[in-house]
Amino acid sequence: MSKKLRFFLLLSSISIVLFTVLGGLGVYASSGNDSAYNHMQVYSEVLYHIHSDYVEEPDMPQVTNGALHGLLESLDANSSYLSPAEYKIFKAKKSDGKAGIGATVSKRFGYAAVVSVIPGGPADKAGIANGDIIETIEGLNTHDLSLAEVRARLTGEVGSRVETTIIHTRKVEPQKTTIERETVNPPAVQEEMLSDNTGYVKTLTLAKGKAQEIAARVKGLQKQGAKKLVLDLRNDSDGDEEEGVAVANLFLDHGVISTLQGQKFNKVVYNADPQKKVTDLPLVVLVNRGTAGAAELAAAAILENSRGDVVGDKTFGDGSVQKLIEVPDGSALILSIAKYYTPDGKAIQENGITPNVLVASTDDLIVPDDGDGNNAEEPEKTQPKEDEQLQKALEVLAKKAQKG
Repeated sequence: MSKKLRFFLLLSSISIVLFTVLGGLGVYASSGNDSAYNHMQVYSEVLYHIHSDYVEEPDMPQVTNGALHGLLESLDANSSYLSPAEYKIFKAKKSDGKAGIGATVSKRFGYAAVVSVIPGGPADKAGIANGDIIETIEGLNTHDLSLAEVRARLTGEVGSRVETTIIHTRKVEPQKTTIERETVNPPAVQEEMLSDNTGYVKTLTLAKGKAQEIAARVKGLQKQGAKKLVLDLRNDSDGDEEEGVAVANLFLDHGVISTLQGQKFNKVVYNADPQKKVTDLPLVVLVNRGTAGAAELAAAAILENSRGDVVGDKTFGDGSVQKLIEVPDGSALILSIAKYYTPDGKAIQENGITPNVLVASTDDLIVPDDGDGNNAEEPEKTQPKEDEQLQKALEVLAKKAQKG
């Protein structure tokens, strides 16, 4: 078979795959998307010149694979293309991946980024912290892996190990880090009575059932005499968005909590159910850069319904629904098909939630490195750090009490 014939067959195959992909995305549904045909023509033209004019004969399947990865990842961090080989690994990991590293991982700036870490989990034990970048997993650069692949490769059998290279926020040089996978159970919701009759509730995940746990803690604090509440959602990046709706409803008796919608996704409006509200106490919600997903949804609902203040740093920005679409050649797409929106109609995905009272945490700040791997301005570790965000939350509640 001649090179020209092989290239023609490859180009035809690519066109079929693109037609399947774009058809699955619905871009041919209306005449307003005729430009999609033009883009296919451009893509074919580019491929032709790569094949005929590049300095050496290129590996065309590799070129195409990279192009399809880029096509999906240009949409958002949660959309992925999986080649037939990658999809096979993904399915295998899905079936046997019973353990993980105890961290929420997303993609930022093209690399795998640690959103938040479960205290006492495998990642925490390995010295990994919020904001760290996972540069490689088992020798594979995460820049070249889709988010679906990253997450799949971090899971595995209990007790198995995964070799990574981590770029810490306070270090210049990447560090080789071995993480032993464990089954990480969602931490229990914590509660505490602070000074001035202020109840404090903290959760690190909004997995199924956490809204009920929070409700029980709030009721318990009210029985102890709590007159004000702080809901701490910092570093809460794991869970189900509908659990975030349920948490917001604990404090709301009316109004829109969130809206879920997409191009071909039936619009869903989540309204507060007055029967599910458990308290009217003055409320402040704490958030930071490690707050993502369901926790962002809850914080936005409380803020934009004027039910309470949100104190802390801007959140991560993750709130969408994905669909797995299998392609005839054995590959697959993981495609975002809907996004969650705040009561004011702002998309949470990529945007995050901006607190109405901004307070940067010292843990969120990058300490300059002196060039020798030492933190030039790191505070003395003998002195416990003051939780400035919590202190600010207490000040906000105190001012509310004075006005009331």
